[in-house]
Amino acid sequence: MDQPHTHATGPHGDLATTRLTPALLRGALDLEPTEHGLLPHRLPARARAQNTDGQLAMAESQPSGVRLALRTRATAVELDALRTRTAYEGVPPRPDGVYELLVDGEPTARASVTGGNVLLIDLATGARHTTPGPVGTVRFAGLPAREKDIEIWLPHNETTDLVALRTDAPVHPVPRDGRPVWLHHGSSISHGSDAAGPASTWPALAARLGGAELVNLGFGGGALLDPFTARALRDTPADLISVKIGINLVNADLMRLRALGPAVHGFLDTVRDGHPDTPLLVVSALYCPIHEDTPGPSLPDFGDLASGRLRFRAGGDPAERATGKLTLGVIREELDRVVRQRAADDPHIGYLDGRELYGEADHADLPLPDGLHPDAETHLRIGERFARLAFGPGGLLAPPAA
Repeated sequence: MDQPHTHATGPHGDLATTRLTPALLRGALDLEPTEHGLLPHRLPARARAQNTDGQLAMAESQPSGVRLALRTRATAVELDALRTRTAYEGVPPRPDGVYELLVDGEPTARASVTGGNVLLIDLATGARHTTPGPVGTVRFAGLPAREKDIEIWLPHNETTDLVALRTDAPVHPVPRDGRPVWLHHGSSISHGSDAAGPASTWPALAARLGGAELVNLGFGGGALLDPFTARALRDTPADLISVKIGINLVNADLMRLRALGPAVHGFLDTVRDGHPDTPLLVVSALYCPIHEDTPGPSLPDFGDLASGRLRFRAGGDPAERATGKLTLGVIREELDRVVRQRAADDPHIGYLDGRELYGEADHADLPLPDGLHPDAETHLRIGERFARLAFGPGGLLAPPAA
């Protein structure tokens, strides 16, 4: 059934305005009505109410993996949106967020909106200040005049309040096509930090190559084994699940080795309460030299801003491993142990060492520009490898043999 729409002429031409509804969106767990329109969230309201971390609140409201999915003959599509960009005191501004258009699954065009709010964060003090701005519009025109499926992937790094959708032909939701729903949880790298665009993050690319429908619960700074995140995974319908654990636990210096194993077991137990037989892949951190053998926390290096970007350094001491402080090497060993223990009575769980996605040789070829996050080219390499290792023949998330 076509979505309700009205026609309008004027600055937007002869376009139909379609009411935005959950049926037109993929990848969001909740849509919050606002004074402007609808704000997609990647955590449900109950989880957001239990969260006290401003970083996670910001990250989950940035719609990584969220996209409009429309079936239409329209040749022109306009989307009004109010963005909230994040900026850091004393750090060069980030590039504008990108909207990526896919036509029948193929990347076709990219655009950005203007205006919007700016959230300014002082990394030294944690102070935050928002400067309001106007709604902007992104427009895609010259689309083929035939029935087609289009997706508009929302910026993975800008909170995006959806205000209005206009087209020059009716739209209706894209029917489900039988592809498995892949539910993924991870850190800022899964969120898409420094990817070229929302359809170019490594999970988005892996999903496209693996023939899966992505629901991305990758949260910058937020893969911390929070029980409310585990419950969100538990309650979200999925055919395939992966959880990537490690780097944020070190970044935040959140816990010691004594707490890690039970916390991972508890997190996975909660996921299994809702998905007892779903293939579940536990993935450890990518290779990251500053934290392979040195504990956190991760600290910003303000002395390197002359290079034009913020870098990070390890704030711990390798000797502190003896007192239980976590490094990536320690976490990988514990994750491997936990998964092997669980696999004795759970045939649908597996472990993937993140260094198979990005290892020491990759770092020599494509180093992490800020010491923590891969660049756009590396996202593509990681996505291709994950698709091969997880969705390919013999992978835990591969479709069953015919």
